[in-house]
Amino acid sequence: MPVLHDAPTDLPRTLGALRASGHRQRGVKTEIRDNLLAALREGRDPWPGIVGFESTVLPQLERALIAGHDVVLLGERGQGKTRLLRSLIGLLDEWTPVIEGSELSEHPFEPITPAGIRRAAELGDELPVAWLHRSLRYTEKLATPDTAVADLIGDVDPVKVAEGRSLGDPETIHYGLVPRAHRGVVAINELPDLAERIQVSLLNVMEERDIQVRGYTLRLPLDVLLVASANPEDYTNRGRIITPLKDRFGAEVRTHYPLEVADEVALVEQEAELVAEVPRHLIEVIARFTRHLRESSAIDQSSGVSARFAVAAAETVAAAALRRAALTGESRAYARPVDLESVPAVLRGKLEFASGEEGREEEVLEHLLRRATADTARFALRGVDLAELAEQVSASPVRTGERVPAAEVVAALPSVPALTEVAKRLGASGTEDPGPMASAAELACEYLFLTRKLAKDESDDGDTVSYG
Repeated sequence: MPVLHDAPTDLPRTLGALRASGHRQRGVKTEIRDNLLAALREGRDPWPGIVGFESTVLPQLERALIAGHDVVLLGERGQGKTRLLRSLIGLLDEWTPVIEGSELSEHPFEPITPAGIRRAAELGDELPVAWLHRSLRYTEKLATPDTAVADLIGDVDPVKVAEGRSLGDPETIHYGLVPRAHRGVVAINELPDLAERIQVSLLNVMEERDIQVRGYTLRLPLDVLLVASANPEDYTNRGRIITPLKDRFGAEVRTHYPLEVADEVALVEQEAELVAEVPRHLIEVIARFTRHLRESSAIDQSSGVSARFAVAAAETVAAAALRRAALTGESRAYARPVDLESVPAVLRGKLEFASGEEGREEEVLEHLLRRATADTARFALRGVDLAELAEQVSASPVRTGERVPAAEVVAALPSVPALTEVAKRLGASGTEDPGPMASAAELACEYLFLTRKLAKDESDDGDTVSYG
């Protein structure tokens, strides 16, 4: 049993000392309920890092946990189901006492295995106590068709039998994932992918809270919170989950993609590992692009458009900016709208297109990206009169592109009051670095092009673009 060795030194180390300390034993569901209610009363966020579920998913999940229910999260891919399940760790006590050396993290007050019961009887108050950190009380299993009962529940250990123990000895059992999660949380991702006979093996765990292994007369009163994730189509329509197991989950909570652009932006900013600076207006373009994909009839919506798509898109844009900085010798890599062009080609494989769209994939993506760019610019620059900028750029074109450094873009810009306001709106004012100004001006020029106020010419190699 893995036990962290940096537990506070003042914690009790024997059963007698634990009793004397006034420690109160609680089941894992009671522990989670108490800690969740304490966080809510104190105004602390029980779900750090969870974005966009504040008024929808989280209240439902909190009610289920307070009720002591096992929970299944239903949602399409990339909706944060696994992230939400893993955040349950934060609702457990930071340290919990266990019998030192126990295979199943047994509480010193209530051993459940034959070995634990025997040691407690023999040692009494001298039973050694260790402390388990909450990070080790969460167990996760990705359901696959080849998952066996032995993986989840357990099986006879031939090594222990070979050591001379009889087959009828309960101590010859090698416990599976669920018993080893005793006094913790066990999560099963993609639950319907489990074969039916494997699903049957979970029934006793969820209802009677015990396990049966190959006919052994062994009762283990397990203390676990069982949570799972599933795609709604698999869970509700295809009959890939047996009805008795579905009935044993006390709560079904539906997840969803971010409902607001701001939530999508916050999610990308939180999750993306960016190798270059990507301004907020470009992340908003990516967020709107992702939302347009989720609404498009050209995309197979039953497969969903994962939040990971938006994260990967932002990382791709940052990579394009860093590559341009290397090519042009710029000291600072700062993303510009031209870098958005790399997204459709790179991330096309992350999408499932509807039947009949073969051959139009790139056209669909480019169209939706242009829509997202126009929507973002319209929202950010509303009220700014860009007519003079369009007139000046028409007379003296501005050249940009993958191989054009930001300083060159800025040098070609006309001196008009509208650009000052554009810079202010897009966070490009007050800096001597040309990157932010070049990025802001490019967005304004692209918006003028998309609204047919400017023309745009691309070079044969596609590396440079002229607005004019």
